[in-house]
Amino acid sequence: MAKGNKLLIFILTIGVFGILNTEMGVIGILPAIAEQYGISVSHAGLLVSLFALGVAVAGPTMPLFLSGIDRKKVMLLVLSIFVLGNIVSVFTTNFNVALIARIIPALFHPVYCSLAFSVAAASVSKEEAPKAVAKVFIGVSAGMVVGVPIASFIASATTLQMAMVFFAAVNIFALIATILFVPSMPVREKLSYGAQLSVLKKSMTWLSIGAVILLNGAVFGVYSYLAEYLQTVTNMSSNLVSIVLFIYGGANIIGNVIAGKLLTNNANKSVMIFPFALGAVYVIFFFFGQFSLPMAIITLIWGVLAGIGANINQYWILSSAPEAPDFANGLFLTSANIGVTIGAGVGGFFIAQMGTQFVVLVGILSLILSLVTIFLRIYMYNGQKNLIDNQVI
Repeated sequence: MAKGNKLLIFILTIGVFGILNTEMGVIGILPAIAEQYGISVSHAGLLVSLFALGVAVAGPTMPLFLSGIDRKKVMLLVLSIFVLGNIVSVFTTNFNVALIARIIPALFHPVYCSLAFSVAAASVSKEEAPKAVAKVFIGVSAGMVVGVPIASFIASATTLQMAMVFFAAVNIFALIATILFVPSMPVREKLSYGAQLSVLKKSMTWLSIGAVILLNGAVFGVYSYLAEYLQTVTNMSSNLVSIVLFIYGGANIIGNVIAGKLLTNNANKSVMIFPFALGAVYVIFFFFGQFSLPMAIITLIWGVLAGIGANINQYWILSSAPEAPDFANGLFLTSANIGVTIGAGVGGFFIAQMGTQFVVLVGILSLILSLVTIFLRIYMYNGQKNLIDNQVI
């Protein structure tokens, strides 16, 4: 990989870290936000839920609308909007203003992330593309997992405003680096909206979307309640729970690195094996969940697999619609967010009806259903390929 490409991918990784950090980092400081504005924690939670809703709605639309503009200009626009939103969040004393300062950037979140994946893949050879995308995913994982405890630590050690400054600082760094080191990237062949939307006519695209919703639901339907599980089922102390969550986050990043190699060497085989591997972890999880040491080890393996799974999800949708990469990446982001929403909702239902220990069943059932969509897609693709080969002969 050329030196210039490595720098570009590093900047993209920092950029997605800043954006995901802005989205997820507030989770660790919701009590401080509630106190700051004199509202309940559930009310403050709108900063998370409405942001996620904005991402889900904008996922397939905003990347499509901005697909014909120079990619550097689009990235600068998005980063500038995030910086402005962060700055407003630092200084505002009105919760509604803070909410608006979150919702507007959320609409542009899928634009930068989908571009980051597309640009990273396009900056290297087709064979090396999964590795390049996996490097960018390190920023995604870090933003989702590492940003939460960092923001929480800053807020507790200093002030809430300084935690908000941290969000702004990362985005400002990415903005300046993009201005200085990212070259202009005009769109050579602009795809019409119709051409991009036509990928939705393919059953392969819908099977891929279904698989991503189910696979992401399988991970986050359980992960959303991991802290609760460790406290009530494993009987871990709060400090030990924090350590295990850090283990999960670090393992997630390791999984991203491994995923690049797996998808480069044999993508379809990796996708098929993944639900079985994660399912085996969940079975062990269920039977050994009351023991602290096994749970720490299981969480480490689970975190690695979750990192691999995130890359598999992106690859699975993009490979179903390679002719419209930006739109496909937007579909991935929307599908992933829908998976999180459904998985967490069903997980909560299982806990209410059966108890915390049985939340693992949500993951297992989702994985079984995902296998149906994965095998159907592979079967259809092989059938189409054989038909084309016979026609050529």
